[in-house]
Amino acid sequence: MDTLRSLAAFVHSVELGSLSGAARALGTTQPTVSKLVAALERSVGVRLLRRSATGLSLTEEGLRFHERAKRMLEDYGDAVADARAQVQQPRGLLRVSAPVALGELRLNAMALEFLALYPDIELELLLEDRFVDPLEERIDVSLRLGGRLPPDLVARPIATWPRVLVAAPAYLAARGRPRQPQDLARHECLRYAGGDGALLLQGPQGPVSVPVRSRYRVTSAVALLDSVRGGAGISLQPLWTVHGLLAEGQLVRVLPRHTGPRRPRTCCMRRGATSPCACACWWTSWPNAWPACQGPARRAGMMAGCLLF
Repeated sequence: MDTLRSLAAFVHSVELGSLSGAARALGTTQPTVSKLVAALERSVGVRLLRRSATGLSLTEEGLRFHERAKRMLEDYGDAVADARAQVQQPRGLLRVSAPVALGELRLNAMALEFLALYPDIELELLLEDRFVDPLEERIDVSLRLGGRLPPDLVARPIATWPRVLVAAPAYLAARGRPRQPQDLARHECLRYAGGDGALLLQGPQGPVSVPVRSRYRVTSAVALLDSVRGGAGISLQPLWTVHGLLAEGQLVRVLPRHTGPRRPRTCCMRRGATSPCACACWWTSWPNAWPACQGPARRAGMMAGCLLF
């Protein structure tokens, strides 16, 4: 029996809730995963999984075994990564996941520079605004903007940044400039789809909740930014997306003494990455590109410490 493969099949089946999910994550077939788990159960001498039409569940013995098996695989992956990092040249496939706007506006240029530095690395930059399961989709490194983080990833905060109200000069010339937050109710406020509640702002007098009219809502941050630049209305934008446009005069701050809630930016790494040496190169390259990537923001102590993941 291939013990490591059997342990991996078992742990992935538990983590993903199905044999088919484990098969996709491991790049094999469901019958193969089923055989590996069955061989593991025969070797251990106890039943670890209950199989039913509704899915998989752990037996009492399987529950205890799963925690130790997971730690064994993580320790093995760390040991292999450490050994390879001492002798390997950076090579192999690196899969990086990021939100669409950040990828299109910033990370794409960084990725091309990274590939020029490491010609033996293949990079797949997957740009998705939906939640991407790093384990099931074999993502080595993922960049997340706000939101809850998966519990099984090693995560490190990178920075937070303010969100500011902006509009095109042409829009303000036609509709007038708001002087206080309540004035926003008389303006076109462009928002990300799903944000139908009041607009939350932080000002000199503390937090304020402002009811606004949002006739246009869109699921693309890039489209939202283009709409603001085109003069369609006022929008609350992350400062890193608009600081260059503000400097060029293409956009103007609205209510500059008020900002939206800060959102964290977090880097997550999956244990047992396919190409650990390539991951290490990505991490060490990232700080050099960070000032250009983030714009004004509050740093959160990434730098070389990220290699201690």
